[in-house]
Parts: sequence; C-alpha cells; structure tokens
Amino acid sequence: MPSAAAEPEPTETLRLAIIADTHLPRGARELPEACVARLRAADLILHAGDLSTLEVLARLEALGPPVAAVRGNVDDEQVGARLPVQRVVEAAGTRIAVVHDAGPAAGRLARLARRFPEAGAVVFGHSHVPLHERDAATGFQIFNPGSPTERRRQPRHTMGLAHAAGGAVRFELVDLD
Repeated sequence: MPSAAAEPEPTETLRLAIIADTHLPRGARELPEACVARLRAADLILHAGDLSTLEVLARLEALGPPVAAVRGNVDDEQVGARLPVQRVVEAAGTRIAVVHDAGPAAGRLARLARRFPEAGAVVFGHSHVPLHERDAATGFQIFNPGSPTERRRQPRHTMGLAHAAGGAVRFELVDLD
C-alpha cells in the first residue's frame, strides 16, 4: 500500500497595517474610520513615527493587534523615551525595518539596503509622500504609507497594508478618501 504524501505545512500569512505621520491630537482630527477598521483587522500595526504623544500610542495599542512603532521628529519627550529611533520586526519569515526619516530621495533605496542588510524591506515616514520602490535585482523594498490624517500636498489621505508569508512581503497603498 503506497504511503500517503505529507501535506505541505500551511504558510502563515501575517496582515500588517502601516501608518505614519498621524500627528495626533491636533484639533478635532482623528484617524479615519476606514483606517481604524484596517488597523483592528491586522495581525500587527507598524507606525513609522510622528505619533506626537503616548496617548496616541495607547489608543493604537487598545485596538487589539500588537503595535511596533518608532519615534519621529515631532514626538514629545515621553514618546522619545519609550520608542526607538529604528527597529526591525520579524513577520512570517521576513524582516522589515521601521524608521521615521529615510533621508533624501536621491539614492534612498540603495542607502536603506546598506543600512539594513538584514531586512528585506524598510517602512518609513516623515515626508507624508506615499512611495513603494523595489530593487529588481535583490527584491529589497522601501515603503512609505503617506499619512491617514495630514496629507499636506498629497491628493489623498493614505495608509499601507502588507501581507507577509513565506519570507516575502507584499505592500499595498490604501486610499482613505
């Protein structure tokens, strides 16, 4: 009697919700409900800095999924004391670095690949400009989700989603307007 072939292990897929530059609280501004729903549905929330206060971090943590955040340039002293300038998270076999300010646009992809050689991707904020770039030769990616609350000169409020599985990550920009 032939032996049954072993079934392949299911590939774990992690859903990441990615935000940056929320700059809360400021007046009556809040995270859009479409953003909050995606944050709640995620397995992990990444925040690439400029939360502003620990109250904002606590509100994100209260949504349910774990929060991996870094401090930004406008965060208060309490946020600065609690959050690192950069971090690397493990997500379904891939490493994603998170930093607030990724520096000038010229040479950014190569510069971040050198800065985070252990990572397959870097998530960053600061500019409020959504961006996704990939190095075709190595697969290394950089991703900026824009801002869900302060679009500045961008046409839309945005955030990011990512799906990590089998050592790879796929990013998606989400229009919240």
